[in-house]
Amino acid sequence: MNIVFVLFDGVTQLDFAGPVQFLSRIPGAATHVVSKDGAAVKTDAGFSILPNGNFANCPQADILCVPGGFGVAPALADQEIVGFVREQAKGAEWVTSVCTGAFILGAAGLLQGKRATTHWGYAHLLPLVGAVHEDARVVRDGNLLTAGGVTSGIDFALELIAAAKGPELAQTLQLALEYDPAPPFPGGHPRSAPPAIVEGLKARVYSKSAVEMEGAINALR
Repeated sequence: MNIVFVLFDGVTQLDFAGPVQFLSRIPGAATHVVSKDGAAVKTDAGFSILPNGNFANCPQADILCVPGGFGVAPALADQEIVGFVREQAKGAEWVTSVCTGAFILGAAGLLQGKRATTHWGYAHLLPLVGAVHEDARVVRDGNLLTAGGVTSGIDFALELIAAAKGPELAQTLQLALEYDPAPPFPGGHPRSAPPAIVEGLKARVYSKSAVEMEGAINALR
């Protein structure tokens, strides 16, 4: 099984690191982490990730995963990235995204009429790429799986493993990696977070960032 992660500058490292830690442990899996030219990509955490492949030498994916990050908006204008995702999706058994990676799937024409999710700060933009937003941490529509923001990539990986290889393997890997979340605070989503924190975060980050994403999507038209 070939698992392909598509990386680009500005990727959120946990969008990638969470799922790859789980998916790479599927027995018989070969993990291909690729960037356009195979060069290191800068993450939003201040360090770089060195892929083990590029678009030219990447095999056909059985599982295709596109993580998100603040680098998604400029990536939408990169036809090599969008075209690679579009072509890989044609032969993939599973087409997936984490966080705002959904918009790269959308730019590739893969979300038309599909139920999907993304980070809450950008969910209202999903209809611009043809998707029907479903307010859930992980959404499956046929062979399409999309995850919400950042940490939801771990939940997504377990749901994908269960769908592809059975719940016993998913539960085994959950135990092996001790995924037993017990956050110290409620409020990982606007529906449960204090309103003042939600509004403050929107004002500092997501209102502006969502406008930038909307502009990048509209530029595709």
